Amino acid sequence: QVQLVESGGGLVQAGGSLRLSCAASGRTYSIATMGWFRQAPGKEREFVAAIRLSDGRTYYADSVKGRLPISRDNAKDTVYLQMNSLKPEDTAVYYCAGARSYSSNYYVAAQYAYWGRGTQVTVSS
Repeated sequence: QVQLVESGGGLVQAGGSLRLSCAASGRTYSIATMGWFRQAPGKEREFVAAIRLSDGRTYYADSVKGRLPISRDNAKDTVYLQMNSLKPEDTAVYYCAGARSYSSNYYVAAQYAYWGRGTQVTVSS
């Protein structure tokens, strides 16, 4: 099995920055793609960003492209989400997810077998 643990969330003012981390443990060799999703109160979980671990190729939701770059450190089995120029609408619980293979449907939550418990990000105006 694989365990994912997010960290780095918190309260920040609009325009500020945070860096989320997702540490993987267990059978990490089984993970091919890592993603970040978020869920705001009263809304469905939505895709934020993903990274293919084999070559570092990245994918983004249009709403965050250019502001929330995803990166990985394979030696540390950790994926990061650098959150810049934060907006109140970025307020949500952010979840890290791992998929056993790469799929062109990387933005679909059902593609991911492993999930962290989430970390709260709150952006004040």
